Amino acid sequence: MNVTLVGHPLSGKSTLFSALTGIDSTAEYGKTAKVGTVKVPDERVEWLAGLYKPKKITHAGLDFTDLPGLSFASAAEQAQSVKLIADIRQTDMIVLVLRAFDNPVVPAYRDRVDPGADLTELRSEFILCDMEQVSNRVDKLKVQITKPTPHREQYKKELELMEKALETLENEQPISSIIHSPDEAKMLRSFGFLTEKPWAVVVNVSESDQQEKPSVQIPADIAQLELCVSMEQELSRLSEEERGEFMSELGIETLAVDRLIACCYKTLGLVSFLTYGPDECRAWTIPANTSAVEAAGKIHSDIQRGFIRAEVVAFEDLKVAGDFRQAKAANKVRLESKQYQVQDGDVITFRFNV
Repeated sequence: MNVTLVGHPLSGKSTLFSALTGIDSTAEYGKTAKVGTVKVPDERVEWLAGLYKPKKITHAGLDFTDLPGLSFASAAEQAQSVKLIADIRQTDMIVLVLRAFDNPVVPAYRDRVDPGADLTELRSEFILCDMEQVSNRVDKLKVQITKPTPHREQYKKELELMEKALETLENEQPISSIIHSPDEAKMLRSFGFLTEKPWAVVVNVSESDQQEKPSVQIPADIAQLELCVSMEQELSRLSEEERGEFMSELGIETLAVDRLIACCYKTLGLVSFLTYGPDECRAWTIPANTSAVEAAGKIHSDIQRGFIRAEVVAFEDLKVAGDFRQAKAANKVRLESKQYQVQDGDVITFRFNV
């Protein structure tokens, strides 16, 4: 899964990317997109590793992309930004980074520090880009339905949905608001509409403003986090021991970037199941409602092909029992079939034969 960081120039977006991934993308600021994989914090993996002492520990991961800053302050900048926006269509989730800090050394976009106005501008540009794409598709479909092709009825259904999407965008609402069934989602998925994707908003505040109330009105269905990006970058550069001491002094229990990662994981509708053994303890990322046989395929196609049963214990039951043997003795281990929907935190051993 990929999450793309989007924002205006000098919003703190690249600094956030550095705090998340450890990759410094400011050296080529404004030129190219950067991609880095981020470990999803999960104490359950660490607990399993402490119990079974494997050779390797593997956490679930998310890919983050740092897109060059989007500027619409001039015609030339707008043309370049529209090209960059096309790249966002390939992502699974968008995180908008909005500047809410004052710093005379760092020039402000449009000579203002107004995260509300920045959000409105970015949202409007995304709506316009989707509107153009939908409008072009509507024109093509109107031609297609006049031809006696085998797909004519399907084209009619798509045209009806696209015309609804166009009307929704003209009313400045996202395409996501009109999707009410899996069939509609499937019909729209390949287009990568920006306003169909899940969003989150990061309001980048100064260190002194971290305790203030949210300064931007965000739609209720969009997750919002306020954090001081520069502080998060500083913390990311410290050793674990130094970071722990510093956080303790400031009364910080959890890194804000960890909360952002967890927010993205949840917004994308992802869960983790766990496996263990002498070679590796690992968290595997899957969409919610994934079946046991599909989860087995995440590990290896042979396990999926030869699936017999899944031996499952909830992590919390395993932790209370102390280990797998005692969990089994307490009747906390279950044998599940192919159709079982894997739950977050399930510790699974797959039985298979090929």
